[in-house]
Order: sequence, then C-alpha cells, then structure tokens
Amino acid sequence: MKQKKRRPRRRPPAAPAAPVENEIKVQHTPGGLKGRWLLNSLSLVLLILAAVIIFVSVGVSQYYYTTIRNNLQGRVNTTAATFRNYWTSSYDQFYSSARRYVLEYEFKDKLEIQFLNQYSRVILSTSGLTADSIPATGDVEKALTTLTSSSWIGEDPLSGERVMSCTAPLFTENGDMIGGLRVITSLRIAERQIHQIILLTIFAGLLFVALVILSNQYFIKTILEPVVRINEIVREITAGRYGMRLQKVYDDEIGQLCDNINYMSDEIARAERMKNDFISSLSHELRTPLTAIGGWSETLLAGGSEDPEALSQGLEIIHKEAKRLTSMVEELMDYARIEGGRMTLEIENFDLSLELYEAVYMYENLLEKEKMKLNYDEDPEDNYFVSGDRHRMKQVFLNVIDNAAKYGAEGGKINVSILRRRNQIRVKVRDYGPGIPEAELPFVKEKFYKGSSKQRGSGIGLAVTDEIVKLHGGTLEIRSVVGQGTIVVITVPAAAAKKTETSQEEKDD
Repeated sequence: MKQKKRRPRRRPPAAPAAPVENEIKVQHTPGGLKGRWLLNSLSLVLLILAAVIIFVSVGVSQYYYTTIRNNLQGRVNTTAATFRNYWTSSYDQFYSSARRYVLEYEFKDKLEIQFLNQYSRVILSTSGLTADSIPATGDVEKALTTLTSSSWIGEDPLSGERVMSCTAPLFTENGDMIGGLRVITSLRIAERQIHQIILLTIFAGLLFVALVILSNQYFIKTILEPVVRINEIVREITAGRYGMRLQKVYDDEIGQLCDNINYMSDEIARAERMKNDFISSLSHELRTPLTAIGGWSETLLAGGSEDPEALSQGLEIIHKEAKRLTSMVEELMDYARIEGGRMTLEIENFDLSLELYEAVYMYENLLEKEKMKLNYDEDPEDNYFVSGDRHRMKQVFLNVIDNAAKYGAEGGKINVSILRRRNQIRVKVRDYGPGIPEAELPFVKEKFYKGSSKQRGSGIGLAVTDEIVKLHGGTLEIRSVVGQGTIVVITVPAAAAKKTETSQEEKDD
C-alpha cells in the first residue's frame, strides 16, 4: 500500500514576541562587586550608627536634664518647707529672713535664688539684677496658680542664656500663700558636656566606620582576587584551552567553586579528547569500508566481472562493508535523536525472550566461524512479556552481544540468559575476555568513551543502548573483573505478573 505524501504546511508568519513580564533587568552597579559590597554594608552600618547616635544624644540629654531638674526641685522644696516652718509667720519675718538668706547664700556662682511676692514680682535675688521684675517663664505662673512646684527649661528672656528654673509656692503657718521661691541654674556647662559626649560618640562611630571599611576592603580583596582569577580561567577555557586549573586557597564557598570549575575544566578536557578520539576513530571506521567498496568497485569495473569467483567475492565484500556503513549511520542517527530528545518508542506488549532468541540466533552462526560458542538459557514455562518497543530492545541485545563477541573473543564463549524475578525481567550477557579495568568502569557507558581498548568502534553504541533501556524504565549494569570477563545485566519491568514459584538465583551472580 502506497503511502500518501504529506503536503508541506505553509507556516503562518511569526507573531512578534510578546514582552516577558518577569524579565530580569540587569542593573548597573558603579564599582562592580566591590562598590556594591561597600554600599550595602555601609548603608546598614551608617543606619545603625545614626540610630545609636540619636539614642545616645537623647539618653544623655534626658539624663542630664532630669538630674538637674530633680536637684533643683529637691532644693526648692526643701528651702520652701524650711521657710514655712520657721520664717513665714508674718510678711516682715518672711522678707527679713529672705533678705538674710540671699545675702548669706554661698553658691551664688552656680545658682540664682529669687524670692517672689504673691503677684509674681521678684522682691529679692542673689544676683541683684532681677529685683522688682516679673519672670516671663512658665514655671512662676504655674507654681503660683496651681500651688505646686513647677520647672521650666529654655532661653532666659533677660540674659539670652539657656537656663532651667524651678519655682515653689511659699505658705504661712495658716496655709495662705505669701509668695514664691525660684531657683535658676545655667545649662551652659551641662550642655557643653552633652555636646562633648555626642561628639565623642560621633567620633567613635566614624572610627568604627573606618574600621568597617578597612575590614571590608581586606575581606573583599580575599573575595575579588579569586573571582578575578576565576574569570580569567573561564575565559581561557572559553578560548579552547581546556584543562586549566585554579589554585584552591580557602576551604569555603570560593574553594568549592574552584573545585567545581577545576572539575568542569577536567571534564571538558576529557570530553574534548573523547570527541577528538571519536572523530579520528569514526574517520578510520568510515574510511576502511569506503576504501574496500571503492577498491572492489574499480576492480569489477576494470574487468573483474569476467571471473565469476572474483565477481562473487567482490560483491560480497561490497555488501558486507555497505551493511557496516549503514549500521554506523543508524547508530549515529540514534545518538542524534537521543541527544535532541527525539527518540520515540512504538509501545506494544511483546515477548522479550523471542527478540533475545532472534538476536542470539543471528550471532550463533557468525560466532561459530570465529570458533566461539554462544550458550543461551531460558525457562520456557515462564512469562517474559514486557511493554515497549520490540525493535529497540532487539537493537539493545544485538549491541550487547556484539560487544561481548568483539571484546571477549579471547574467552571463546558467551553465555546469554533470561530470567524473571517477580515483576522484573533480567537479561544477562557474559563473556570471558580480558575484562574492563576498574578505573574505566564508571565511564564505559558515556558517549565517545573507548577506554584502553584497541577494538574498532565509534564509542557511542553502549551509550545509545543505555538510553534505550532507560526509556523502557529499566537499567543497564556492567560488572567486570580483569582477567575474568565482563557481565552486562539488563533489567526491565515486566508487563504482567504471573504466579509462579520464585526462580532460583543464577549460579554466576
């Protein structure tokens, strides 16, 4: 039945790309990593420092002002109580006692004492300058109105100096207000000390900022130098100089990054060597059959067709080498499909043992010519049905048996067996060749890897085989001992369970 050719669909014109909503914009940071580090760290430090300076300034100011206010209130209340108890029985007694107190007061250089009448006018003062005046501060009016002591802080209207004053009402023995007592002190010395403490705090903060900058400079240097070196090595690797390595100085995140880059560089170098070996090997693999095909074609065209035996031999060689070329091309195409994620499976339920037997049968006669014996073992009563692609699984068996025949020819025999264990089916292929060195075992399934073997091949057959088995939900395990041979175990899930007695373990496990 002929297949209809599909008409190629005409692709509609591509729509303009819509802007990405969550697209990350690259931000420009002056000074690079160093500038960004200093900006971020100093911003936090300066913010904390400003908060500390404000806290210290407010705290020290509150402490000084509260202490001075408490001292003034204590002094004025004590003096007012003394006057009430002894010197306020009459106004004349009050005035004469106040005058004597003002004249004999010994701390005139630190405090100013004022006596007020009941109308808030100063009648006596230790300074002698404010007598007969009415203080324009809020403490006097409040104290004489509420009959309780009151304090005030601010700029003195007469002297222009910042002061703190405290006023207490004076009472007679009968409880009548006779006047008031006011104590004033300058805040110049206290505020100078406050300013000195604030300046000292600011200086300590600036010194701390300088230490932070210096420590950050040193720390950034320990970060930037490895980063700069990493950039240089990455540029070297990008330029094609694979295998470059970084010197690890610190066992930290930067050290781990150096280890990862060194590992990446080694892996890239190894992959590059494998790629070059693959290209060289593939070129040789392609050249050999092409040379044979070309040579025999020329021979036959030059008259070799007159000899029937030569004609038959030449055609057989051309057919054999063409088949080998086809196999290599198909292998490369499978690898390209796997790498591009385009490998597809034609899923169906089938008997895995039939595909394995066909592969064994195909190689049995070929190996007899090479004087190798191929042994096959299965339990005909068991169920070996799986769900997958029968052609791909047959390709897996052919590849594994071919490798056993190619690399294990010295052993003279190959054992192939299939066994069901509950819900899994295991296929084991064993040769008795020289085996694989232990150091090469982790890499044998990698693409392009051929190890120390001198056998012909592209180096991707086993990688393709492993990927096909994984697509079937299975595993491909390789075990080998030098001098004893190699065992390849393929395990795939069974399609349906069957109630049978548990099969005995294989003798060779």
